[in-house]
Amino acid sequence: MSSILHFIKREPVLTVSAAAAALSAAAVPPGPEYLGYVDLRVLCLLFCLMAVVAGLQSCGLFTALAQRLLAGRHRLRTVGLLLVGLPFFASMLVTNDVALLTFVPFAILTLRLVGREELLPRVVVLQTVAANLGSMATPVGNPQNLFLYSHFQLGAGEFFAAVVPLTLLSFAGLAAATMWMVPREVIHVAFGAPQELERKKLWACLTLFALCLLSVFRVLPYGLLTAVVAAVIALLDRRLLRRVDYGLLLTFVCFFIFSGNLGNIPAVRQGLSQLLEENAFLCALLASQVISNVPAAALLAEFTADWRGLLLGVDVGGLGTLIASLASLISFKLYIAIPGARPGRYLWLFTAVNAGALAVLIPAALWL
Repeated sequence: MSSILHFIKREPVLTVSAAAAALSAAAVPPGPEYLGYVDLRVLCLLFCLMAVVAGLQSCGLFTALAQRLLAGRHRLRTVGLLLVGLPFFASMLVTNDVALLTFVPFAILTLRLVGREELLPRVVVLQTVAANLGSMATPVGNPQNLFLYSHFQLGAGEFFAAVVPLTLLSFAGLAAATMWMVPREVIHVAFGAPQELERKKLWACLTLFALCLLSVFRVLPYGLLTAVVAAVIALLDRRLLRRVDYGLLLTFVCFFIFSGNLGNIPAVRQGLSQLLEENAFLCALLASQVISNVPAAALLAEFTADWRGLLLGVDVGGLGTLIASLASLISFKLYIAIPGARPGRYLWLFTAVNAGALAVLIPAALWL
């Protein structure tokens, strides 16, 4: 019993998605059509990207980059902008989850080195919002973007035309918020031994990442990519294969089954289609607050042709509640593990910053 409770606590979204798939199977009994529910291309691309990014992380690339940018004498506001900017831009390529796992601990280390731990709640909250917003800029920035890009067979031009204006607005707002929330003063940041790079592994992973991008943009077949990535990663360091989030892959499978079954129930299909027809953006945003944005994208995509409204809804919908984007839970857990952490203050700041960002981005998304 305790092992089951531990699994539910560790994988709450997978548990909910599996339960939803099982319940929907009571209305639509399993059959050959279930195979058509699963988007194999999305699953393969997610697997490849997670494996390759784990390789880049293990090479020390992100830590070395952060050290080179931050070491030395700087204005504290400059350090704050760098700490917030790193996850914003990194998330465009390595996903919001990985960006936060990499740069939140680095922010904690940096601010403790200069004796400014009281700024940690502000900076970590801003980093979280930065990763969630920066990740919307590319098809590989987060799982919901990759899924929707593949599901709707989008072209690069139409995708970037939809997300770039909000991304630019988001960066401007984050920069302004950081300048306002971080005080003026000059500090000196000194790290210990510089991060060493495993250059052979680094170049191999960078090459694999380039191949992943070619496959995302439909230049390279995803089946060939999957075989190449699995083989090369196994030869480089097979431990990296254990760092792939297989729970996320299974979550997608469960939601594929759940949404596919709902689509075969006429009353449900009609009701969801009507709601999304009225305003896909707001429906996706509100659904994200309750079930998080990745499951919301997988569930709602079957019931609307308004890919733009759905895409912006789940991306902006990553703001708001702590579960709207599961990446937000990562930074919260990292923060509360710090000695002397103040979870109440963090959650108050998180709510205030997210509410402010939504107040700007919702009307912008509806107007653009």
